[in-house]
Amino acid sequence: MNARRGAIALALAALSIAVCGPAWADPLPNEVIKFRQLPLNNGLVPALFPPVAAPPPGAPYPGHDELSTATRTSDNIPWQGVYMADDFADKFDSPVVHVRWWGSYLQSTLPPGGVKQFLISFESDVPAGPSPTNPLSYSHPGEPLLNQIVTLDTDGVLTPGSGTFIEKPLPTPVGPGLIPPPETLFEYNAELNLGKEFPEHHDTVYWLKIVALVDLERDGPIQWGWHDRDWSIPDPYASTPPAVVPGEGIIGGVVIPGPPPITVPVWHFQDDAVSGGILVFPDPAMPNMPNIQQDGWTPQHYVFPYDGPTDIQQYSKDLAFELYTIPEPCTLMLIGLGALALAAARRRRED
Repeated sequence: MNARRGAIALALAALSIAVCGPAWADPLPNEVIKFRQLPLNNGLVPALFPPVAAPPPGAPYPGHDELSTATRTSDNIPWQGVYMADDFADKFDSPVVHVRWWGSYLQSTLPPGGVKQFLISFESDVPAGPSPTNPLSYSHPGEPLLNQIVTLDTDGVLTPGSGTFIEKPLPTPVGPGLIPPPETLFEYNAELNLGKEFPEHHDTVYWLKIVALVDLERDGPIQWGWHDRDWSIPDPYASTPPAVVPGEGIIGGVVIPGPPPITVPVWHFQDDAVSGGILVFPDPAMPNMPNIQQDGWTPQHYVFPYDGPTDIQQYSKDLAFELYTIPEPCTLMLIGLGALALAAARRRRED
């Protein structure tokens, strides 16, 4: 009987989403989620799109940020600095039109004006070695497939295809048993430039690179970092085996001290987030479409105590970001099923 009720609920939910999807789609009308890695934030989950009546509880750790900033001193030279990148793959043949991500200013407070430009780069995947093209034991970004500069939206209201982003601070719970966050957490939403949406294919691994671009004379000495994923919350939209191996899955568990102690699984997608050096060359003919050069792919791990208990340090880290698309009606049904899977995961965890 329970199985039958579950099947009926899934069918009705899928039908409702197919018919009414644009009404709940966000961050902008008609945009829906296709990949999700939520941020660590002392258990507080950001607002979900589409809304979830009972969002899953997050891990009780604030997380931390890895430097991903490139600077320059004048308009006629490239930005130079350090990047962070993370891999992703989902189940849908639909373009990425909107990116949501989380990060912080490593000075702890918001500098005057903050970051005014970000590089967003989608890149190919070099699978884990050993192989002639990759002797390393981990995967890393390959060739840039589509990259662009998004600028701070002047009125704070995004419009489709604008190539702009907005920034807002998020609260982080504090109190007994919780570690104060090292920096204030910020949420970013960006609309990709019109005609420069990323044409993603299903069950194909790509890399996303997000780097703050800082003009030192204009912006001051900003150091911005990309926040890490809440490893306790699965991504129901991500590709899984056998389509993508290892894909999204549980890579182990950690014990959160009690009383009573609780063993919580660690969710992870594919391989390590990586860090390296980057040069960003502006193209006078296409100011928002720069050329980039990168070197080095150092894998990153979670850090005690900000990311979890002592045993979290053994695990590869993911970064916190979401990808949105404007899908076909049949894709809406699949995405709706993903949202139900997230709710089901929460119920299993509570049981």
